[in-house]
Amino acid sequence: MSEPTIIVEHSERVGIIKLNRPRAYNALSGTLINELLDALRSLDDNPNIGAIILTGNEKGFCAGADIKEQSELSFVDAYNQDYLKNLNDGFLAAHKPIIGVINGVALGGGCELAMMCDILYAAETATFGQPEITLGTIPGAGGTQRLIRAIGKSKAMHMILTGEMISAKEAEAAGLVAKVLPTEQVFDAALKTASKIASFSAPVVAMAKEAVNEAEELGLKNGLRFESRLYHATFGLEDHAEGFQAFLAKPKRVAQWTHK
Repeated sequence: MSEPTIIVEHSERVGIIKLNRPRAYNALSGTLINELLDALRSLDDNPNIGAIILTGNEKGFCAGADIKEQSELSFVDAYNQDYLKNLNDGFLAAHKPIIGVINGVALGGGCELAMMCDILYAAETATFGQPEITLGTIPGAGGTQRLIRAIGKSKAMHMILTGEMISAKEAEAAGLVAKVLPTEQVFDAALKTASKIASFSAPVVAMAKEAVNEAEELGLKNGLRFESRLYHATFGLEDHAEGFQAFLAKPKRVAQWTHK
């Protein structure tokens, strides 16, 4: 029996997905993608999970697509299969926040996978890049679309057209990464943040994530309208009433969320 390409763990209300193809630097094989999406759906559907961490291993986060598998795809095969579309669709469908923890390389499809996460924490040794141009192709899992939104046109164009990598510090300065920490600290810091997020009202967290993500798709006027509708919708939640009652209590108390 072959070894699983991902490992799933739990830490209280945080689900943890670890990519597990160390000999291939966690390259995105079809099997890994399917197992990753199954795990993501399972954690997203689990009412006892409030946030998800996605990470790699000591060798790196993800070196990109499985080149051997990809080299066997013709244009017709890739087009008819909508190659990698299932990966994008799976992450877009997740309601719970996903924190990516990046050790070592996040290249090509690995960088794109990182950008599918909602928050990125990176080790000081992490590097990011879209080197597809050196293979005679272009990013195909969101790299040309998400990178420009994350770091701006000039930097994104430079990375994509040259194939050059950027360091964790450069990624943080450009806005791609939320925090950069020493390698031995980065996972624990991300777990602390995920646990904090998971401690809040699950429907409110999901609404906040949806509102922020829609900001990338909508103009300001429509975005403000969308935000307003979700904001008003929170008024009908039991957790909204509990949050206000806890704040106004004398003495002030910690809210007890029911996630309703």
